[in-house]
Amino acid sequence: MFKEKSENVRKLSPVVHNITNYVTVNDCANILLACGASPIMADEPLEAADITSICSGLNINIGTLNERTIKSMFISGKKANELNIPVLLDPVGAGASALRTDTAVKLLNEVKFSVIRGNASEIKTLAGESADTKGVDAGETDAINDDMVETAKKFALKTGAVVAVTGKTDIVTDGTKTFLINNGNKMMSSITGTGCQLSALMTAFAAANKDDILTACAAAVCTMGLCGEKGAERMTSLDGNSSYRNYIIDAVYNLTGDDLERGAKYEVR
Repeated sequence: MFKEKSENVRKLSPVVHNITNYVTVNDCANILLACGASPIMADEPLEAADITSICSGLNINIGTLNERTIKSMFISGKKANELNIPVLLDPVGAGASALRTDTAVKLLNEVKFSVIRGNASEIKTLAGESADTKGVDAGETDAINDDMVETAKKFALKTGAVVAVTGKTDIVTDGTKTFLINNGNKMMSSITGTGCQLSALMTAFAAANKDDILTACAAAVCTMGLCGEKGAERMTSLDGNSSYRNYIIDAVYNLTGDDLERGAKYEVR
């Protein structure tokens, strides 16, 4: 089921426009290149619409907001909607500040998103539930349980987007069909930006599989987690989180559709 989704990315090589945070912009570009997509990073309002119009997917990440990038997010999001280009929202740190929360809520009100990806506290915040937000990190309420699955499903139905909640167990749902994914390695939390990379990866998979964005997003989440496992297998006593980051990107680069099909760990509800 996931093999075709992965192979479509390499076959179609979608161009993905990223308005993302400056902490992880390079890693997002490299993860896109590794999976077979092509990245563009542009956050100047004067060119935002033009750049979006030549792309196949748009990744909006609110990790390091400022007035200029916020303006570009709305311009690009509306242009993508006009052209029927899949748009992903990564509401980094929603709930941690009024600016982040208000920007994410306003984006949801004015832009139609194909995918929304965040940790449990970020998704709970946008869904109107209480959450223990710790910025970009998972909070104490970020454990994945049946209540969180129901929150994600309801939020997906409300927004019309595929909602992905990442944690020890990842949830990917359109409100009707839900994937619970158990790929990954605990060391992934020691790297700044694995979530940002995943959002870029999911945008590429969605752009290359517009007819089945739910399954494409589940495939992308399995890809990232499986590559986290493969990267961990390469670690030696001299390696640390910097090496591990590179090993994950290498694993994405080398992962085949057959590898993904064999290594994906998930259940469907």
